[in-house]
Amino acid sequence: MNKDVKKTAIIIGAGPAGLTAAYKLLKETDLKVIILEQSETIGGISQTVVHNGNRMDIGGHRFFSKDDRVNAFWKELMPVQGKPAYDDKILGRERPLAEKGPDPERDERVMLIRTRVSRIYFLKKFFAYPISISMDTIKNMGFVRTVKAGFGYIWSAVFKKKETNLRNFYINRFGKPLYEMFFEDYTEKVWGVNPADISAEWGAQRVKGLSLFKAVWTIITKPFRKKNSGKVETSLIEQFMYPKKGPGQLWETLADEVKSLGGEIIMNCGVTGVITEKNTVLAVKAGEREFKGDYFLSSMPVKDLVDGMNAVPEDVSEIAHNLPYRDFITVGLLCDRLNIKNETKMKTLGNIVPDCWIYIQERDVKLGRLQIFNNWSPYMVADPEHKVWIGLEYFCSEGDDMWSMSDKDFIELAKNELEHIGVADKKDITDAVRVKIKKAYPSYFGTYEQFDKVKDFLCSFDNLYCMGRNGQHRYNNMDHSMLTAMMAADSIRTGKDKDDIWDVNTEKSYHEKK
Repeated sequence: MNKDVKKTAIIIGAGPAGLTAAYKLLKETDLKVIILEQSETIGGISQTVVHNGNRMDIGGHRFFSKDDRVNAFWKELMPVQGKPAYDDKILGRERPLAEKGPDPERDERVMLIRTRVSRIYFLKKFFAYPISISMDTIKNMGFVRTVKAGFGYIWSAVFKKKETNLRNFYINRFGKPLYEMFFEDYTEKVWGVNPADISAEWGAQRVKGLSLFKAVWTIITKPFRKKNSGKVETSLIEQFMYPKKGPGQLWETLADEVKSLGGEIIMNCGVTGVITEKNTVLAVKAGEREFKGDYFLSSMPVKDLVDGMNAVPEDVSEIAHNLPYRDFITVGLLCDRLNIKNETKMKTLGNIVPDCWIYIQERDVKLGRLQIFNNWSPYMVADPEHKVWIGLEYFCSEGDDMWSMSDKDFIELAKNELEHIGVADKKDITDAVRVKIKKAYPSYFGTYEQFDKVKDFLCSFDNLYCMGRNGQHRYNNMDHSMLTAMMAADSIRTGKDKDDIWDVNTEKSYHEKK
């Protein structure tokens, strides 16, 4: 064999994991790198959708991580702002600016520093998120609900439930009355099943160490804490970085870097088959094309990966084929105004509410969450001073009634629900678009209980590296997905064991480590 012939890494998916792995391999090895992306869009669920000059962040992506490697990676691609952004300049808001950092008014490759504001909308009133007992909460809930919540929390603190499911996980941290008010219905909207039927592992990953006590304690001690001192739970972080034009801008920038380093990205090239022999992957098929390689890094859904493989044990095939997912619909609505008032002390353009996103807890609508893109970045909106650009988020399953509705009918449903809960009037909506995303959320019920069998099978292939949210069937954040990719690249470069890739965002590894 000719020693000058480069070995090849085939990467499935041009989302955060796939692009990060490609960049690391191109920078740190002499491998030839090919990315196969099934869609025509860079970034996966972290893409930015553009509609009539207005930009949508699908799912909302805070650029925040407790891992220095990830933060450094982001800042290398898009440096932190050194001058005020458009809205900060007008409103006189101060931000922690980077010395000699780019000017977002002139430069494109720039990370903004944004304030994290998210609240719960329930009883047509705003509640703090995460929920905490404050004077506003007591006033909004009413005396009777507050007393029940207080006694419920005390009871849960004394009599702990076995955390065999997500329901018990939440009750142990917030008490049964608060769980029923603020968690049960919303969680069922997201996953389509009751929290009693969802693994507590989801809570361990997503909610981590958060509890009612910690939420209250964070508020009480805030005036006395030094900056950057002590540990703050992920869900309580108050500021985050954000690309000027949404998350997709960063991934599109990274894709350009990958190409400039010699990497190849083939769009509209979905992998449909995986050819294996014993414990080695030989090639993948994409339609009529076949791509041979020495290393294969997959961020495609585990279900589809295993379905496409030859010689899969029957039990593994059945578990993987039936792994559950939740799909996702966002409706973008351009509004002249909102009916909900800004009663906070935070200054915003047009004095709109300052929230990045709002959790809709109202039980009589299907709407799960509401994003206000003006507050993520003023550059996401064509006219941020006079228009409010919002995203209504719905959780569904591919093929169900919501998924199958026409765009016109679904947009009408979204407008009606928005008006019904008092957020905006239909007459004030001037533009609309609907976006559907398949397999946005790997789910923690059904055959997931037996997922270790699938994981062990995939790990048995020496040259296969599973990474990212769908690649590991794990509800990872963006930074976790990137870490799995970095570790996969490290494993290829050094020959190190692959176990660390699967340990990202688990109790024994990433969990609140910094």
